[in-house]
Amino acid sequence: MGDVIVVRGGQTDRVVEAVRAAHPDVVVAPADDAGALAAATVATGRLTDEEVARMPHLAWVHSWAAGVEGDVGPALRRRATEPGAVTVTSSAGNGAIPLAEQALLLMMMLGRRAPRWAQAQREHRWDRFTHDELHGRTVGVYGYGNVGRELAVRARAFGMRVVGLRRRPAGPDDPVDRMLPPDAVDELASVSDFLVVAAPLTDQTTGAIDLDTLRALGPHGHLVVVSRGGIVRETDLVTAVRDGVIAGAGLDAHATEPLPADSPLWDLPNTIVTPHNGATTPSTADRGTAIFLDNLDRWLARRPLRNVVDVARLP
Repeated sequence: MGDVIVVRGGQTDRVVEAVRAAHPDVVVAPADDAGALAAATVATGRLTDEEVARMPHLAWVHSWAAGVEGDVGPALRRRATEPGAVTVTSSAGNGAIPLAEQALLLMMMLGRRAPRWAQAQREHRWDRFTHDELHGRTVGVYGYGNVGRELAVRARAFGMRVVGLRRRPAGPDDPVDRMLPPDAVDELASVSDFLVVAAPLTDQTTGAIDLDTLRALGPHGHLVVVSRGGIVRETDLVTAVRDGVIAGAGLDAHATEPLPADSPLWDLPNTIVTPHNGATTPSTADRGTAIFLDNLDRWLARRPLRNVVDVARLP
């Protein structure tokens, strides 16, 4: 039996059309077809535990997200870590450009105290004041990967110094001034004016940014979160901002989403909250589709896939 692909989520119609045009021998079926689920070898999007149980031939699942923990339920997690495992891939890298732009936006808004301008405009009040600039400042990138690299390129164009943190040392093509190892989180914070969280959520990164790290960042430093909620201990962040341990925060990712209406993050001083919206662009979706279609070519040619997820490392 050849491959049967169940497509859901993402740019479904475009994906189905592209697969049928490039691979006419592959069966592409709607996600609500019970027979297709039973025969499927490949699926995209989020599968329920019940659906996974009804897919005995499932061999590969592609998530349209860069961070897949929301798409990998208990049943798929078991299937992905047992003999004859299901391979899980992600769309990591599809949102790197807009998330780097989002980080820069939040850094500029925090440094220039942009909410003060917005408040003055609402009140029709002319409010000139002295603010900061990015030139000459240091951005520390916690989790220097796809987003971190795109941010480093843009930050350097602003005249900033860039310090990254990841498991591998800096290569000759990495646009950073320094690369720190994963256990140097507090050191990274101590040399940063802006500490940008761009790491995936794993069992190692969950809760990694705590009050000690925020103390190392200091009263003139800002925290910016654009990758995943849960990496920062939010109770510690609330304490740090309220007590002046750090200068403020820009948050596009949160431990609980949607952010509850009673969350103290909404009303923290010198804090900007956006609704995990930094990478919601048409080009992000286009890049995710391109990643899947490239991986499908690889799958059918029996070549290694891109963006394979180590499910065992998920929190």
